[in-house]
Amino acid sequence: MPEPTEAPIRPVRIGDRAPNFRARTTLGDCALSDYRGRWLLFFSHPADFTPVCTTEFLALSRAADRFAALNCALLGLSVDSLYAHLAWVRAIRQAFDTEIAFPIVEDPSMAIGRAFGMIDDRSADSMAMRSTFFIDPSGIVRAITCYPHNVGRSVDEMIRLLQALQHVSASDRLAPEGWQPGDPTLAPPPATAEGADDEPDWFCRYRNDR
Repeated sequence: MPEPTEAPIRPVRIGDRAPNFRARTTLGDCALSDYRGRWLLFFSHPADFTPVCTTEFLALSRAADRFAALNCALLGLSVDSLYAHLAWVRAIRQAFDTEIAFPIVEDPSMAIGRAFGMIDDRSADSMAMRSTFFIDPSGIVRAITCYPHNVGRSVDEMIRLLQALQHVSASDRLAPEGWQPGDPTLAPPPATAEGADDEPDWFCRYRNDR
């Protein structure tokens, strides 16, 4: 049974180190720390054989090469057992002719979900486990998204967000609304009053840095 080794005292937030764990998956045992050195998309879902999550897993599998090209691995999580995961993967292959090539972590005790703050002791069930964590190569959480059980996540938006995070990482670039690769970024506002000149757009200035 997986047991987190760095359980925080509060929900994981942007800028935190992702809690490490070791657990069984559909592709063998793994630890979150195994993914150091590359980006990781760690996404959870409340149960196997659910309609919305099935569409997400299909889309993620079909986009696996796009994530790989961005040096990003995929890792799923569900409270269901390893055997349920294996049955779901087999059913998806038979029904949709699609292989789920990324590992799916089992979390029957919900220990990992609690460590990441997806659920807590007051949660009635696992329905709140619909989170996605964008973790950088150093193991730091750079973005978190949460969706309800009845609305599917967008793989295109996951990739856009990942590309934006990579583009602004370790720099003073800012990605504006709807940023796509090749678009201008924003310069940070001046830190002092002297840095704000007479230009009316000093607080929101685009720059080309492709």
